[in-house]
Amino acid sequence: MELKPLSPNPLASFMRQPKIYIRLPSNGQYWPDGSIELTENGEYPVYSMTAKDELLLKVPDALMNGQAIVDVVQNCMPNIKNAWAMPNIDIDVILIAIRLATYGELMKTPLSFGEEVEMEYQVDLRTVMDDLMSRISWDPVVPVNQDITVFVRPMNYKQLTESALQTFETQKILQVANDDKVSDEDKVKVFRESFSKLTAVTVDMVGNCIYKVDTSQGSTDDRLHIKEFVNNMDKDIFNAVQKHLDNLKEQNGVKPITVTVTDEMRTAGITGETIEIPLTFDLSTFFV
Repeated sequence: MELKPLSPNPLASFMRQPKIYIRLPSNGQYWPDGSIELTENGEYPVYSMTAKDELLLKVPDALMNGQAIVDVVQNCMPNIKNAWAMPNIDIDVILIAIRLATYGELMKTPLSFGEEVEMEYQVDLRTVMDDLMSRISWDPVVPVNQDITVFVRPMNYKQLTESALQTFETQKILQVANDDKVSDEDKVKVFRESFSKLTAVTVDMVGNCIYKVDTSQGSTDDRLHIKEFVNNMDKDIFNAVQKHLDNLKEQNGVKPITVTVTDEMRTAGITGETIEIPLTFDLSTFFV
């Protein structure tokens, strides 16, 4: 029996269309082959979230392990084929863009001044995105000394999520160790194991960023060689690489915004002409 072609869906005009187009701070660099479909003009369409996306973001476990963000990003930005591979310099811009496409440019953020004054302020996310796009950059070269140069790349979303989970689980163990019912001997054992794991997380984060090392004895981009090097490198080399990565993180992160003090703020006891408002994007409340 011959199958007839499907007729055009009469509901097509009521389905999602791209709401905005954005550029990525990475310009498509540091994305592995097949993880993103590059465009000719460097602009990527962003769709609003669906009801399914919103429900997914309310599942704590899916938020914690990163799967919810991955699914939402791939659904709202179809050019992204594997959101686990997102380099960290693109993540904030992508998430802000999805929120902009879904809820518009304004977002309420909590303000706390001292222990008594708590307010809300509406932030224009277009301003936040413009600021990020003007600042974010990546310097891959770490010139440690005349004999060695290390090359680093941004961590991807999967690596960041795994590191955050390991840190969270270790901190939970430390909290349990504070229980009065736990013997002092067991507490010491737990603290040693926990600090050892936290140290390993830090070393792994630095190691994941290194993709090539040039030395006076030769160069390598072999992952096994680099892993062995990271586990046995001199502390001065490690500190130089970590400091470089920390500086890039500080440079590329979301900065506090400076706003004019409103009459409402003055009534609440806030003085001065302007005030800095820190922006913290808590994923459990960001997409609401």
